[in-house]
Amino acid sequence: MDKYILTIDCPEKIGIVRSVSNFFYEQGFTVIEASEFADLEGKKFFARWEFSHGTEGMAMPDVNTLGELFAPIAHEFQMNWKLKDAKVKPRVLLAVSKFGHCLNDLLYRWKEEDFPCEIVGVVSNHEDFRAKVEWYGLPYFYLPVSADTKSQQENKMLGIMDELRVDLLVLARYMQILSDNMCKKLEGRAINIHHSFLPSFKGARPYHQAVSRGVKITGATAHYVTCDLDEGPIIEQDVQRVEHSYSAEMLARLGKNIETIVLARAVHWHCQQRIIIDGNRTIILR
Repeated sequence: MDKYILTIDCPEKIGIVRSVSNFFYEQGFTVIEASEFADLEGKKFFARWEFSHGTEGMAMPDVNTLGELFAPIAHEFQMNWKLKDAKVKPRVLLAVSKFGHCLNDLLYRWKEEDFPCEIVGVVSNHEDFRAKVEWYGLPYFYLPVSADTKSQQENKMLGIMDELRVDLLVLARYMQILSDNMCKKLEGRAINIHHSFLPSFKGARPYHQAVSRGVKITGATAHYVTCDLDEGPIIEQDVQRVEHSYSAEMLARLGKNIETIVLARAVHWHCQQRIIIDGNRTIILR
């Protein structure tokens, strides 16, 4: 089925849903899925609609034409809005270092399941996963990073993204801190997975720190990348109970499992246009 996805955020005002619903009706569209949220305290409105033609066999107009028709409504209600063709899957580049659990999980989901993106390549500062990535038929870009080459390698990564027309960069345990310049250029289109339920133990050997402090839960956090390290808008988090008998190695295994699940959810929601960034937070329209 041909369908589009429309997401909006705007000041809360009476008549938004009615105007959008009338637009769908006048264009002969059927709403397949709708999710709306009115933040009365913040006086903002957020919504996501999936829609298609209600008449079987009728051709859908192209995105640009439909966008021109919708623009007056968007202007009237001061909307930030995006209109996407649901058939066009976002193009995703993965970045990884020496921990491959998130990489393996995303590649499997992409190859074996109906994952709503097109993975187009993998960037790494190590050679460890070249054979695995190339087995999937994907290009592998080896960009070793040092203090002297960091800026140069980031420019190469941006060049790869431009060449492959990448929509989203996923840091699948890429153990390099992106520069402020890189973060600004990738605002809203780079997702990171953090090895804890933020706030967390910082620095080296986080799981050993956690065991020494007798933590009772472990978890993971997926968030958008910003210039503030590990403080970007949170997309998804999950946790699991920890017993006093767990070693650091057992805790690390638990953490890896949770990281793969949390990151996959975040990428899935982003690629389905279910996330709206609202300042330091995200609105997840499911």
